[in-house]
Amino acid sequence: MKYFIATVLNKGVKDEYGFYADNKKEAHYLAKIKFTGIIIKIVEATPPLEDRLKQFKNNFTKNLSKKKLKPDALIASIRQLAVMSNAGISIHDSIKEIADSTNDKRLKKIFYSLADDINSGSSLSKAMENYRFELGNLTLAMIELGEKTGNLAEALYSLANMLEEIRANVVKFKKAMAYPRNVMIAMAIAFTILISYVVPKFKSIFDQLGAHLPLPTLILLKLEYIFNNFGPYVLAGLILTFFVLRYLISNYTNIRFGFHRLLLKIYLIKNIIKFATLSRFTLVFAALIKAGIPIAEALDTSISMIDNLVLKTKLLHVKATVEKGGTLNEGLKETKLLENMIIQMVAAGESSGQLDDMMSKVADYYKMRFDAIIDGLAEAIEPIMLIMIASMVLLLALGIFLPMWNMGQAVQGSGG
Repeated sequence: MKYFIATVLNKGVKDEYGFYADNKKEAHYLAKIKFTGIIIKIVEATPPLEDRLKQFKNNFTKNLSKKKLKPDALIASIRQLAVMSNAGISIHDSIKEIADSTNDKRLKKIFYSLADDINSGSSLSKAMENYRFELGNLTLAMIELGEKTGNLAEALYSLANMLEEIRANVVKFKKAMAYPRNVMIAMAIAFTILISYVVPKFKSIFDQLGAHLPLPTLILLKLEYIFNNFGPYVLAGLILTFFVLRYLISNYTNIRFGFHRLLLKIYLIKNIIKFATLSRFTLVFAALIKAGIPIAEALDTSISMIDNLVLKTKLLHVKATVEKGGTLNEGLKETKLLENMIIQMVAAGESSGQLDDMMSKVADYYKMRFDAIIDGLAEAIEPIMLIMIASMVLLLALGIFLPMWNMGQAVQGSGG
């Protein structure tokens, strides 16, 4: 929402009023309704400091409370909606019935709101736009697919299957991470106990003997000092930093873009994001092409469900290339996201008129690549975990035993 100031002439007196609107056209419309008198001018302006602070507080609070719907509840409601839609029941009645029957309070609230919007003449995809975060980009893309193809029930069945597959991959991911996570938690607890109780005892010994302390010992002592004197402040600072970063990433596109670019440079995470995105993109795009939707329009819908802004921007260039008269394979090649083999498959599909079948094969390929990454996650994490454990043990061992060894040598030398 933008802030506007309207200058209004009423009974020979000029007054200025501040208000919010989406754009200047809406601002003129709202001003005519809100204010009595002649509208002299309307200009966009910076909101007052009080308004900005209030908006920041509201956005921050909203961001903290914002949560996606529980996967099980969403999948069950999508399946129920698919069955009812296939049976010929109207979307409005179907959604209202689901809202009445569900025990999930958040889902109930959202579905009642969707039913009201549809009753007011809005389409299902348009109504869902207000709940993009809660429902997810994939849900909106598949609903739009169903509306465009005229077969909403089939799109809903496909969506439910995709959501179940995503949930299964999340479960796999959590299982793969369980062992490394538990080991690292145990190591963190052990390290904390050593820093809090063991290192201070050695510190007093080192101080009494006045020994020359090596670097690992100095690091341990510095950590002990920070932990025991500023531990609660460091913890509070980390928590505050987390929530501030979360707010900035959610509300500022340039910061979100930078964060998404950073994620694409991190070991393992970059491949999980890349292949998950390409798998979903090609799957939805193949379904749209098979339904006879023009390529540019199919790209628009498929790209809209992508969360990562960096990948989204690259794939938007594909759409621009196609709209300028270029081929799909040329646009995809420019992104440098897809392997040369895949580009050749797309080119073959375009030249033979079998792009829909070829894109289905490409979607299967990326699904296979993504599944392979998730299945091999535990093995891929093991080297990182071993390096971290070895580093912690080495720091503790060298930090505590090196000074003692040096003192022992010094005692032996003086005795000789």
